[in-house]
Amino acid sequence: MRADTINDMSTDSTEHLLPSVRKWLSAHRNGGQHRLPPEREMAEQFCISRAQMRKALAVLEGEGQIRRHVGRGTFIVSDAAPTTLAGEEIAARTSPLAAMQARRVVEPELCRLAALHATSAQIEELRTLCTRMRASATWEEYAGLDWRLHNVIAEATGNVLLVEIQELLNGVRRYVVWGHLVKRPAGPAEDYHSFAEHERIVAAIAARDGKGAMAAMLAHLQETHRQMFEGLDDA
Repeated sequence: MRADTINDMSTDSTEHLLPSVRKWLSAHRNGGQHRLPPEREMAEQFCISRAQMRKALAVLEGEGQIRRHVGRGTFIVSDAAPTTLAGEEIAARTSPLAAMQARRVVEPELCRLAALHATSAQIEELRTLCTRMRASATWEEYAGLDWRLHNVIAEATGNVLLVEIQELLNGVRRYVVWGHLVKRPAGPAEDYHSFAEHERIVAAIAARDGKGAMAAMLAHLQETHRQMFEGLDDA
């Protein structure tokens, strides 16, 4: 399986490369091929530099997807779970409404737990993310900061399983919710509704107000739902 769709890998980030590499890896695993081609050949196949290919392979090795042996090559771990591919498959079978329903079940509780367990460093990062979102010049920049804020809230619970659930949910909603939101200007306006909503969530977490954090997140999700299904701007 060739990854001909990857044309622009000018940045150092492997964020956009990894899903395609995982799909390719899964195809190799299912086809019974367990030894990967040399790094140079893989980089050429994905139209990227060897340094970028090396970074992607390092991530996959850390996940337990592959194992590298000096002098022998790189091998696929046959029983590894392709978690991100599963996430993409879930996204493909999830409607925007279903994604919002799942968020309303999970994220308010994450905020309650974050209010109990967040460290001062995590609270400071959440505040910084809110500030940076207000300064976002483009929707792309805003989306990345928004994605990080929701993941930091999950990390602040201190529960590894909940972090994994939120990362899956966050990834799915970026696929199936964000694309359905009407974003008329080039970037969010100064009075964009999510700015104040995120700040209320973070303020409640910082105050160790679990009920307030839950209520603030639920209000944010309700407004996002309203904006999305009424065809207005959203976050």
